[in-house]
Amino acid sequence: MRSDESPTLSPAATPARARSAPAPSPWVLRTVILGLVLAALNLRPAITSLGPLLEEVRDGLHMSGSVAGVLTSVPPLCFALFGFTAPRLARRFGAGAVVCAGMVAIAVGLLLRPFVGGTAGFLAASALALMGIAVSNVLMPVIVKRWFPDRVGTMTGLYSMALALGTALAAALTVPLTDALGGNWRTGLVVWAALAAVAVLPWLPLVRDRGRGPGSGQPAEQAPQHAPAPRITRSRTSWALACFFGLQATAAYITMQWMPQIFRDAGVSAGTAGVLLAVTMAMGVPLAFVIPRVAARLKNQGPIALVLGGCGLIGYAGLYMAPAGGAWLWALLLGIANCAFPLALTMIGMRARTGAGVVRLSAFAQSTGYLIAAPGPLLVGVLYQHSGGWGLPIALMAGLLVPQMVAGVLAGRDRTIEDEC
Repeated sequence: MRSDESPTLSPAATPARARSAPAPSPWVLRTVILGLVLAALNLRPAITSLGPLLEEVRDGLHMSGSVAGVLTSVPPLCFALFGFTAPRLARRFGAGAVVCAGMVAIAVGLLLRPFVGGTAGFLAASALALMGIAVSNVLMPVIVKRWFPDRVGTMTGLYSMALALGTALAAALTVPLTDALGGNWRTGLVVWAALAAVAVLPWLPLVRDRGRGPGSGQPAEQAPQHAPAPRITRSRTSWALACFFGLQATAAYITMQWMPQIFRDAGVSAGTAGVLLAVTMAMGVPLAFVIPRVAARLKNQGPIALVLGGCGLIGYAGLYMAPAGGAWLWALLLGIANCAFPLALTMIGMRARTGAGVVRLSAFAQSTGYLIAAPGPLLVGVLYQHSGGWGLPIALMAGLLVPQMVAGVLAGRDRTIEDEC
């Protein structure tokens, strides 16, 4: 049985040269830990700070529902496109330098997007911030593997918790901060640039460190990530995982961008709608630790995918029938359903036998998955605008859970891509 500590990376996969290198000084390790935590805190606020204020942003920029849908589709599209560039950039400049640049891009993008004027400028500045998030998101496991080869599970859990915390804080605090700072949505969005600017600081001493690990100049470890991978595309499990990853990401980004608006249209205040989204996102903090450990002890992870999907179906049914009356319960259930993300990462680690296989499977499943996820928020926005209500969009969200559950069952079978190929 593979280790349940780190679903995509394991200490066994650490290069021999990295394991035998002299131990870094304690202050360097503390700097890396601080950098990891601060970087992870900034990997979602650009997205979840927008949802509670989407109505004000639409009115302020005179967006139609369809254009707002385009805006909500930008995050997964950027993650798919810019995520491809992260390994190559890391090989050339070093992972620390790329993450540092990613934090700068997030800070600049969040600083500019409320004030550049017009929808096109808002989208361009958002894309800049999301580009920084995309490359940093890909390189977080690389940083962990480079600096903490014997504590991969612990450090992965630490930055995963920080990521979920940043997601929830941005959702919960954006509206109160906006009100406290004068009620202007532009001010409410720009405050998150300060957090990203702080996150740049611990990475500055690491800019020149190329390391010896993956992503920082070791061709032997990086070669599998960039070598042609026809065998991956021949594996049914790899396609099932890509579909499962893509459909769960679709649900997550629809939730982050549109759930506050669903509650607001049902009569819930903007502040409460933001807190409800924060509750949904906060469910990922404890369950990100529980689900991978449970999944790793099972030969077949399909039942977990069914349970999570069932929670989502109940949550969407509640949103349709009584969005305001049972708002807290629906937020909790949808938060549980959104924890298909750590399940997907766990299955990626269990469906390949070798470290190189895990890297290739992870790259294929996540890149393909984010491409699958990109149209979802846009389609919800179009349906919302043309139907005049949330009935059809919620039906679409619930309907997408059915193929997600099927893909989860197929991806959860006890087999590896090496066996299939």
